[in-house]
Amino acid sequence: MKYCALFLTLLIVAMPVPVIVAMPVPAAKAVQLSSDQERRLEGGEVIVIDVLPPGGTTEASQGGTVLSVMHASADTVWHVLVDYGRHAGLYPRVMRAQILEADAEHALVHYVLGIGPFSFGFHVNNYPDEARRRIVWRLAHERPNDLFHDSWGYWQIDPRPHGVLVTYAMAARTMLPAFLTRGAERDGLVETVKAVRERAEQIQ
Repeated sequence: MKYCALFLTLLIVAMPVPVIVAMPVPAAKAVQLSSDQERRLEGGEVIVIDVLPPGGTTEASQGGTVLSVMHASADTVWHVLVDYGRHAGLYPRVMRAQILEADAEHALVHYVLGIGPFSFGFHVNNYPDEARRRIVWRLAHERPNDLFHDSWGYWQIDPRPHGVLVTYAMAARTMLPAFLTRGAERDGLVETVKAVRERAEQIQ
């Protein structure tokens, strides 16, 4: 039982779950950075801020906001993010991502996470807005979902003089106590952004 709980903790924590809602969540306010954070961003660091995205119940929710400068075009990063079928390798422990429904304004994706002999599935509604370079997502509550009570967030791409600034914000409420997943979720957020950066810069 002890090891099962550990597996579940690692799974939930390492995977910043993309979540979708029946309707796009409200737009988040622009993240304000200090001069030191700006300097670290330009130096290649991934910055983590304890700010949850709007659109859900923050009580008992965990997550955060992560920012990174990527030396790639906005188009390149955008296509990495909306290539839902290749999200395995971007989100930690995602073994498979299958697009169930898709059009210009919405994509329903089924994800399968794996740790050891365990696998867990969940569904996410994505709402891409290419003109604004923004993707809002939320757990698809009308579909079966393992482990998560709720999850939501967004991706945002903004121009920079030598590339783009990418913001990834995620919040989640899981079936596990918060003290088991606290901290690991932050690591998962950073891993995801680093994976997106690496794939986009390789394409560039």
